This record gives sequence, structure tokens and C-alpha cells, in this order.
Amino acid sequence: MRSRRDVDTSAYFTRQIALKTPLVSANMDTVTEARMAIAMARVGGIGVIHRFMSVDDQAAEVERVKRRQSHVIHDPVTIMPTVSISDARSIMERHDISGLPVVDDAGGLLGMLTSRDIMLADAGQLVSARMTPRDRLITAPPDVGLEPAKRLLSENRLEKLPLVDDENRLVSLITARDILSTNAPDTANATQDEQGRLRVAAAVGVVDDYVDRARMLADAEADAIVIDVAHGDSQLMLDAIGTLRDQLGDMTLVAGNVATADGARRLAEAGVDAIKVGVGPGSICITRRVAGVGVPQLTAVLECGAVAHQHGIPIIAAGGIRYPGDVAKALAAGASTVMLGSVLAGSEESPGAMITRDGKKMKMARGMAAREAALYRSLRENPSPPPDRWDGQDDYAADEGIQAPVLYRGPAVDTLRELSAGLRSGMSYCDAVDIPTMWANARFMRQTAAGRVESGPHDVG
Repeated sequence: MRSRRDVDTSAYFTRQIALKTPLVSANMDTVTEARMAIAMARVGGIGVIHRFMSVDDQAAEVERVKRRQSHVIHDPVTIMPTVSISDARSIMERHDISGLPVVDDAGGLLGMLTSRDIMLADAGQLVSARMTPRDRLITAPPDVGLEPAKRLLSENRLEKLPLVDDENRLVSLITARDILSTNAPDTANATQDEQGRLRVAAAVGVVDDYVDRARMLADAEADAIVIDVAHGDSQLMLDAIGTLRDQLGDMTLVAGNVATADGARRLAEAGVDAIKVGVGPGSICITRRVAGVGVPQLTAVLECGAVAHQHGIPIIAAGGIRYPGDVAKALAAGASTVMLGSVLAGSEESPGAMITRDGKKMKMARGMAAREAALYRSLRENPSPPPDRWDGQDDYAADEGIQAPVLYRGPAVDTLRELSAGLRSGMSYCDAVDIPTMWANARFMRQTAAGRVESGPHDVG
């Protein structure tokens, strides 16, 4: 290999989903919603939408990603002419779109409503009073090619082109924004499905509404369901895998977290398509301190990776990634991808408001087992909870995570490019043209405390 430019960082997130960049954003409520998932997919990774919201809201986040980029929107969001402008605004905001085809009960196209049409409209007005009517719309047949569609959009200065059949029923929609975003130079490595849409995963738990949640996420066309609990090597997890496999058929399933070879083997034999590895390595996770349970992450990845490779299943190293070198070491140990949490929590695209401390811009990151995360979930479900105190009940839960501010780091793409560049360097040092070669070529050695000091900046200044 002549240089790091010759390195191929392609990897499998699951057995079915390939990535150009082996980076995954964590399903944490301070890390991944639609904006982060879009950013991840555009650079060749993938995001996992967190589950700490209502089922409807989570499905809507998935839909926002799937509708963000595609030559053709096959199931466009529509509206009836009798709906109020206020409700139309809410629908546009929820789906992050700037226009709605107006249809009748049979799906016939009646007009188009755009954000410009409702900009100064009274909230109580009806859609029919503000829409552009059907006789003024430019349309095309469902089988129109991309180039003719682009010409129609350009020549008529259109943002949206409805595709209708011979009976004037709306079949699909092409938008100028989607054509531009799909063909943008910075999305050449984007993670896309067969229809050119960005790929996205979404998380569920193993109790309560997880089956209904998974069904709705599948209906929203999530590309993978991540069954996510702190202790993935459990009967609850195995039962959930079996239930979801029965309910969802060949839906792509990811399960975790585990940290031992036996745990990885049990999940592999249960029929999942990828395994998350990591108990306690995250910077905002204190499971090892609180519960006394966990495995050092490098050891966990080495042992779980060996088992997963025997079953042809990718593993995701989840937690402990702070620097680009950590990505290289995780992949060298046997991971196919790495999951990023707090390192992305300070990004422009992460959920949450910006705060300022000592003149520095910051955002909050928190482990999903932190007290603050549990309180947020409790308040969402019960706005008037009882006092937070222990009264001798056996179900009192110890905090296994913390909440902490992290520095604002700007757009996520900057962080992702830095991590990718470091990985390429690490692979080139190991003479690894791709990740499987990295697994074969890399060697680990013990390091003294002095060697650790030597590894970073020292004796300067």
C-alpha cells in the first residue's frame, strides 16, 4: 500500500447494511435524533434514533431521515383541503418539509400547498383557500426519468413535481431539494437504501411497548431495529429477539450490550444481525463503579469479536471512543464499526440547547442510566411524580451514568472527518488496505505507565 489514501474503510454495520465509514452515532437522547442521523448517513455512517420519546415521535424522526434524500418520494405526506393552515404548519414542521400535495379521499391531486403559501396566512384559514390549484400545477407521469424531471423543475422554476397516474391519483413526488442533496459532492459516500434514501436505525427496549414500537419503526421504514439494554446477555433479551423475529420476519436486528464471548455467542445463536459490545467503557457511564460489573473494552471487543467472526456477524464497539486512535484500536481488535456517544454530544446536530459556561459554548451529554435521564423519562410519563426518595422498595435503581457538559464542537462532519482520518492513518501503519486486513495484521502489546505517558504530549512548554 502506497499511502493512507489507498485505505478502504468500508465495513458492515449489520450483515445486510454496508457503510463506507465505520462510524455509528449512539442511541442516546443527547446524541441522536433525525438531524444527527442525517449527518451520519451523509458521511457514510449511520445513526440510531434513541427510544426515549413517544412511539409516534420516534417514528416521525425515522421518517424525517428517510424523506430527507431520495430521487423519488414514493409515499409523500399529503393533506386534505379542509384542514386548517395551523394544522398544515404543524405537519410541515413535524416532517421537516416545505410543501404538501393536497388530495381528496381517493388520493386524487387537488393542488399543492407550500410554506410560501402559508407564510402570512391566518391560522384558521383552510388549505383550499391558500393552495395552488390542480389546473396551475405542472405534473409528470410516475415513470418519468430523472433527467426529464430535472428539466421540468428547472424550466418551470418548481420546487416540487407531483407524479400522477392516468386517473390523476398522486403516486409519488420529486423535489428539487432531494435531487440536489442526493447529487451533492459531499454525499458521494452516503449510506443509502435501494431507493437512494438515507439509511437509519432506531432503538427499542425489551419490555412494555417494545413490540408495538418496533412495528411502528418498521412501518416508518427504519433500516434496522437496535434492541438496546444495559445487560444484553439476559433472558429478557433472548425473549425479545425471538418475539421481534416472529413479528417482523427478516427485519434487520441488532442486539446488545454484551461484554463476554459467551454473551456474544448467545446473541449470535439467537439470530441477530449485529452485536453491540461494551459494558461500562463510556466516559459518562459508571456501571463498573456502581455495580462492580464490566469488562475492559479492548478485552471485550477481542473476545466478542472472535466469536462473532465465527458466526459471520459484525460487532459494534460501543463506548470508550475519545480520539481517532481509539477507533483504530477498536477495529483492530475485531469490531466492524464503533458507536460514538459523548464525542458527538457537543455537535451542532445533537439534541438539546446550547449553554455557556465561563464564556465557552457547551452542550449536555448524559448516560441513559443517569438520574437526569430517568427523571426526564418519568416526567414525560407522569408530570406530577412522587418525591424522589428511597422508601425501602426493592425496585429502587442506582444511577449507572452521569450528566456532564461537553464542549461545543460545531458540525458533526468535522468530528467524523477527524476520526476517519485517524483511522486511515492507523490502518496504513498496519499495512491494512481494508478492515479485514486490519484484523489480520494488527498486534497488541502491553504498555507500562511510562509508555502511556510517552504516547501523548509530554515534557514540552
